[in-house]
Amino acid sequence: MKRLALFLGFSICAAAVGFAEELVLVSPGGKAKVVVNVDKKDGITATCFFLDKQMAVLGPIGMETLDGKVFGASSKVRTVNRRTVDEIIKPPVAQKRKEIPDHFTEMEILFREPFRLVFRAYDDGVAYRIKTDIEGDMTVKSEEAAFTFPTDESLFIPTDVSMFTHSERAYQYLKLSEIGPDTLSSTPLMVDRKDGIKVLITEADLEDYPGMYVFGTNGNTLNVKFPHYVLKEKLIRDRSMKPTEVADYIAKTRGTRYLPWRVVAFAAEDKDVLINDIVYRLAAPCRLDDTSWIRPGKIAWDWWNANNNKGVDFVSGVNNATYRYYIDFAAKYGLEYVILDEGWSKPSDLFEINPEVNVPDLCKYAQSKGVDIILWCLWNALDKDLDRALDQFKAWDVKGVKVDFMQRDDQAMVNYYWKVSKAAADRHMLVDFHGAYKPCGLERTYPNMLTREGVMGLEHNKWSADITPDHNCTLPFIRMFAGPMDYTPGAMRNSEETNFKADFIRPMSQGTRCHQLGLYVVFESPLQMLADAASAYLRDSGVMEFLSAVPSVWDNTKPLAGKVGDYVAVARQKGSSWYIGAITDWTPRDLEVKLDFLPAGNYTLIEFVDGLNAERYAEDWARKERTVKAGDTIKIKMAPGGGYAAILK
Repeated sequence: MKRLALFLGFSICAAAVGFAEELVLVSPGGKAKVVVNVDKKDGITATCFFLDKQMAVLGPIGMETLDGKVFGASSKVRTVNRRTVDEIIKPPVAQKRKEIPDHFTEMEILFREPFRLVFRAYDDGVAYRIKTDIEGDMTVKSEEAAFTFPTDESLFIPTDVSMFTHSERAYQYLKLSEIGPDTLSSTPLMVDRKDGIKVLITEADLEDYPGMYVFGTNGNTLNVKFPHYVLKEKLIRDRSMKPTEVADYIAKTRGTRYLPWRVVAFAAEDKDVLINDIVYRLAAPCRLDDTSWIRPGKIAWDWWNANNNKGVDFVSGVNNATYRYYIDFAAKYGLEYVILDEGWSKPSDLFEINPEVNVPDLCKYAQSKGVDIILWCLWNALDKDLDRALDQFKAWDVKGVKVDFMQRDDQAMVNYYWKVSKAAADRHMLVDFHGAYKPCGLERTYPNMLTREGVMGLEHNKWSADITPDHNCTLPFIRMFAGPMDYTPGAMRNSEETNFKADFIRPMSQGTRCHQLGLYVVFESPLQMLADAASAYLRDSGVMEFLSAVPSVWDNTKPLAGKVGDYVAVARQKGSSWYIGAITDWTPRDLEVKLDFLPAGNYTLIEFVDGLNAERYAEDWARKERTVKAGDTIKIKMAPGGGYAAILK
């Protein structure tokens, strides 16, 4: 629903421009501002402000094509167009909320050269993008961008070793001056200012173009780099196509197009990040005419728990008996899906089926129980025969694909995500990308692409001690800001800080049982995994009381409290019910939460809380039930590595 759209254009004559021109854009509520400076000598820069404080200088902004065209240096303004938009976006698949206010001011600067810059200012962030107006095709040699901060601030930054990456990294806490040219990072990243304001850097609407990375200068500036266009690649094992030769350019693309948005978001308090969906707002609108068939939900998953089902009358493994058991479990508790992960076929050949698995039979059995099947596949195996494979899956009545091990975001690989999402949508199938780069808004354009990895998630507990409660308390403020994340929560073996052990076959989690339950409200993913064995859940009907009820998409989100890396508490609404989730780091924590977000009335509060002995035995938890009313204050007590989950009916 569009409530207001104002358009204003005016020309700037050469005499008015002179050697420098300053153009100002203020957000609708006045909280954010961008001052664009077009200087004949220094190029184009943009200084952004939040709450009247300077946040960063963006630029110099520009690009160069392989044939020598340079945009942004010595550019002259021809025309400036302005508009204000006030709309409501209604996502086909809700994440934070079912209605997203999209209220911004925009300034489009047209230059005498065949390009323009578009700036947008929201009250919670600013963004800009380049628009080229070149006839025919173009080859982009480089794009120039940088982020310069007023002082030597601290950053939460997911450093990496190369651009051939799963984008699964822990966040390092470093000063800008400690980050040199050899320190590479993907986005999003967070600037932790001394005054408490948080600044997040990422990109949006990434299509037919490579992803953005940053590196340091041992000063106050972060520069950018992009994966170059891949000319040759080498297959590692059966799944990883590693670039071995790249071109001296980053993209071959249309000459008339918009490049991705460069995004700078702001939060006055840490918890404000939890409601920021600027990446979704900046993404291209939905390209599907019919989205009624898209079904978010929860998934019973086999791989993380290594099919270690206990007390069953069959040999548990990748076979029909095991998957029927998972289907029965999903049906009992109203889970929408069961995934068949690696092993149902030869990974490199989707048509060489494991003789122990009958996919059509499992699909029919699942549907008789109200459950659907999703299939895992290697990206290159799927790409080898995309249409034939998806047609076969469709004939079997498979409802989605989990596509894995891309590990790149050069132009060709970015295009692969779009190709698969469209091809799957054409067949009314869902997509979950693993081994993936961060979200950039594709889930708005193709809402059947429900979630993706690109996060250091629970699977790392199988081989490392990296997935700490501190890490879990960092993800909602940085990685989740970009979009949904398939972290895969739900561990039923839970450990204290001193007795965790990485185990590939019998994995466990760090922190309490209620820490795991809290993640289902704190973490956003329209497809939400139950990572542990079906038999483990079946032995704990109390846990399943919560996991069977908690939704995977939301009507509304209310951040309650939080500090990056320390703790987070959030309330989310679905229909007439509300859910509260909270987690803490290894520090035990008491929080007071006021129920002022509830409509007037009395509510039944069902709480899942850390047990009295959870500090010594992380699996200890208790269920409580009482009546509360809107406006009451409840107390949440969390053990070290603890958590809290609640249903308000």
